[in-house]
Amino acid sequence: MTHDVLSARATRREWAALAALMLPVLLVSVDNTVLSFALPSLSTALAPTGNQLLWIVDIYALMLAGLLIAMGSLGDRLGRRRLLVTGSIGFGVVSLAAAFSPSPEALIVMRAAQGFFGAMLMPSTLSLIRNVFTDARDRRIAIATWAAMFSGGAALGPILGGWLLQHYWWGSVFLINAPVVAILVPLALWLVPESRDPRPGPVDPISIGLSMLAMLPAVYAIKHAVHAGVDDVTVACLALAVASGIAFVRRQRRSVTPMLDVDLFRNRVFAGSVVANLLSLMALTGFLFFAAQLLQLVLGLEPMVAALVLLPGLVVTVAAGFVAVALVRVVPARVLVAGSFVASAGGYAIAAFTGHPSVGSVMLAFTVMGIGIGMAETLTNDMVLSHAPPHRAGAASAISETAYEVGAVLGTAVLGSVVTATYAAHLAVPADAVGGGSHETLGATLEHASTLPNGIGTALSDSAVAAFDLGVQYASGVAIGVALLAALISWRTLPR
Repeated sequence: MTHDVLSARATRREWAALAALMLPVLLVSVDNTVLSFALPSLSTALAPTGNQLLWIVDIYALMLAGLLIAMGSLGDRLGRRRLLVTGSIGFGVVSLAAAFSPSPEALIVMRAAQGFFGAMLMPSTLSLIRNVFTDARDRRIAIATWAAMFSGGAALGPILGGWLLQHYWWGSVFLINAPVVAILVPLALWLVPESRDPRPGPVDPISIGLSMLAMLPAVYAIKHAVHAGVDDVTVACLALAVASGIAFVRRQRRSVTPMLDVDLFRNRVFAGSVVANLLSLMALTGFLFFAAQLLQLVLGLEPMVAALVLLPGLVVTVAAGFVAVALVRVVPARVLVAGSFVASAGGYAIAAFTGHPSVGSVMLAFTVMGIGIGMAETLTNDMVLSHAPPHRAGAASAISETAYEVGAVLGTAVLGSVVTATYAAHLAVPADAVGGGSHETLGATLEHASTLPNGIGTALSDSAVAAFDLGVQYASGVAIGVALLAALISWRTLPR
């Protein structure tokens, strides 16, 4: 049973409010991927280790994933617009600090702070949409717009990053947030109505702490296991996450006013849509992690040219979301969502099995993948919200957003680590090049190779490119399996 209501249609003011709400969506989604194209120049400027480089990418989404449920609940209680404005201001300030980070450690801290404030933004946007658009038809269009901005922003990140890196230094990719925040805050205060749970319970610090202890160690354990194997740290983190998760669920079930309505997961459509969200973002961020390096470092493209290779995929991703709104009236949702994941698998297959990667193969792979991602995100988010009561919109939105951010972490942690581990295992460093520079990342290895005599430098760079190429193939094979699993789950759980 859904909670769709055919109420009064939206007016111009509601659509203007939607436009304002798209700004924080762009902020968070662009920052999920804008660093992709800055990784080569960042590696040269700050000289991070391979592990630090992964943390610079991961910590943002890790903090988002750990805090979204808590922030969604706070928004339901304290006011969603208030949380949105507070998060926007904080996000803008720490973005300025990130742009001028003097070391990898400082940048990791600033990225974590971005994740903290970003967690205030995302549940607020989706839950405000749920309450602003009471008509089911209008809400579906609004959610399609939201999903298009989220996936489009994720694809736009490398393009913006590419243009900025063509003209400025790596830190400039963070400066784009400040003008967006300056526009967003007054527009939100003017256009977006305040909303909250009409019967909020008290803020529950214990539940907030337990939700963080369930999310953060779990995501870290996955990341650590892929990089270092299943060791004592992995087991301890998973044990802490499982114990905290069980305690969290029990506390919610006993509470008269729970922070999170865990009974939402009894609904197969809700649960299946959440899992589909997670796996969709895993495919997208994993591809962007290695595609940016592949285009610049292996194929030798300038940052802006490399970013433009992804432009057709961006356009298709945005368009596919709106096409899904029309198609779902005549084609069952489970057919569309399952088919979208098959398309994502096809995109990865192009990346993995078309021989040595080329500009054309990367462009085609991302375009095919964009069809799947755009359709899946629109339909699954609509089903998440339509199967949750309006007064729990913040909590439901937070669950959906948490799935997004866990997917983003897994995309980089799992697929990125497959690339990194394969690269490390197959890189052959000539004896004369050992000890003369860092070989943990492709960028650092090629930088060192350029300083060596011709024969030695060429051998090192050829080996590095071949090892990275093999890593991309292995990661693509894993991603194909993930996408097909998502298709199966969608087929089994979504409405017929």
